[in-house]
Amino acid sequence: MKPVQSELKKWMQKNKNFKENYLRVREEVLNDPEIREFLSLNPQLNQAEVDKSLIKLYEYKTQSKQCDKCESLGQCINMLQGYSPILRADNGEIDIVYEKCHNRKTFEKEKEQQNLIQSLYMPKEILRASIDDIDHDSQRGEGIRQLLLFLDQTSFELPAKGIYFHGPFGVGKTYLIGALANALKDYHKSSMLIYMPEFVREMKSSIKDDSINEKINYFKNTDVLMLDDIGAETQSAWFRDEILGSILQYRMMENLPVFFTSNYSLDQLEEQMATTNRGGSETVKAGRIIERIKQVSSEVELRGKNRRDQ
Repeated sequence: MKPVQSELKKWMQKNKNFKENYLRVREEVLNDPEIREFLSLNPQLNQAEVDKSLIKLYEYKTQSKQCDKCESLGQCINMLQGYSPILRADNGEIDIVYEKCHNRKTFEKEKEQQNLIQSLYMPKEILRASIDDIDHDSQRGEGIRQLLLFLDQTSFELPAKGIYFHGPFGVGKTYLIGALANALKDYHKSSMLIYMPEFVREMKSSIKDDSINEKINYFKNTDVLMLDDIGAETQSAWFRDEILGSILQYRMMENLPVFFTSNYSLDQLEEQMATTNRGGSETVKAGRIIERIKQVSSEVELRGKNRRDQ
């Protein structure tokens, strides 16, 4: 009999503790200020419904409401990470639903904005460039003014022309287009930054896996296309005419802007593009590319000290 009596005793003690815990939790839940306010605003909820929904009320009480107990989305304590509980009264019954919290909304907005910037072989520091950090010196004044004017016009309508920045090494040409790409996120405009020498190699390798047309279509249709260091790539008649020419022609027809950076003026770039790796001179085809560049951008020279030496 002793084992039976012992187990019975344990069971009675356990149930006693259960009842005590239940009453304690019930009192804590019903004394919670937010739950008391909810019940006062819904007098149709009878005591039986309140007692039946005690688990839901306890769940609501212990969860973080709009991040009041969470420092970040990654540290969210809720059952559904990034979602905040809301109590509802429907047809005399208590229910609990979840909506996105402040931290999740902020995270998703930042992620969505970051996805607006795509890059092909661009340095990380350029992808973090900011308009606020641009050094407004007199030698680059016109270039910066044109950049800010483009951004200002974008708040109303995306301009049809970008800018062809040219000048010596290190004057900040690439930084300017990186800063613009980040600023465009606030206007929900997508941008694609491409380092031209690697772009040529990317297109050649894409022939092997049949992805070249898909990539060309993306470059054609992004809101703002940015081609960095044009003229530095090994010149190929195929790339010049079939890839670059095709992209620029499409964007010219669709009034979509293109930004360029180069160490060459447009006249110098025309000479560079006329000479291909096959030898000889193709001035007509090179001139056709330059005319397209002029249709999608305005030429601006940048001068100043070499910032890479600092």
